[in-house]
Amino acid sequence: MKLGQIQKLKVISKKDHGIYLGDENERVLLPAKQVPEGTKIGDELSVFCYRDSDDRLICTTKLPLITVGEVARLKVLQKTKIGTFLDMGLERDLFLPYKEHTTVLKEGQEVVVAMYVDKSNRLAATMKIYQYLNTDSFYKKDDEVKGYVYEKIDSFGCYVAVDDSYSAMIPRQDCKGIEVGQDITARVVEVREDGKLTLNPRKKAYLQMEDDMVTVLKVLEEYSGILPYNDKASAAVIENDFHMSKNAFKRAVGHLYKNGKIEITDQNIKIL
Repeated sequence: MKLGQIQKLKVISKKDHGIYLGDENERVLLPAKQVPEGTKIGDELSVFCYRDSDDRLICTTKLPLITVGEVARLKVLQKTKIGTFLDMGLERDLFLPYKEHTTVLKEGQEVVVAMYVDKSNRLAATMKIYQYLNTDSFYKKDDEVKGYVYEKIDSFGCYVAVDDSYSAMIPRQDCKGIEVGQDITARVVEVREDGKLTLNPRKKAYLQMEDDMVTVLKVLEEYSGILPYNDKASAAVIENDFHMSKNAFKRAVGHLYKNGKIEITDQNIKIL
């Protein structure tokens, strides 16, 4: 029996509480409520094998939302002292141990995970999905993609599951304002030789500047129309308020000034 996988098994016996599938060496119960009408001994059924609440091997004809080795987006059902339980589409929930978390989760949110078999031969989930992602995407340079940030390592960058399936990364210098658990839209800047994607959450400069100008005006409005510093402010201050580089900020402010939208003084920036 392949735990955590969909497989075809032969019906070898029938009981009041269900039918048994398998062979002379190994068998598994399919509960009566799961048995398709008209099933007889010798038939083959497509089933998913897992362990019930009593740790007994059991199977179901229902299709789960995830199988061993796969990556899927699942809903957080419950948080406990030992980990988090996820909805995998069956009566039995999938356990996500705390050691396999990459960020704090909340009940009701969705999280992208992979399923594996742990050392106790039980099904479990992990947010550390790097090794489970595919590297054969059809994307090419400058394509826009959507992804889920599943891990962030300050010395490397943000690790992204594009389409919840493909391996990608945003270099650390471009990860400003991005957090684990976030869904993002980004641009492919490189398809590496190994098939993994390098992303940038910002558009090409001439396209990004339009968005940056909107962002600057929005932040100015939050400051009641007067920013308490000008375009000579430190990069750290600009990053904190605008989540953009100082160069991008200066480009946006410069174009707003030329278009008569703002006034720049020695102490501040004002909306006109």
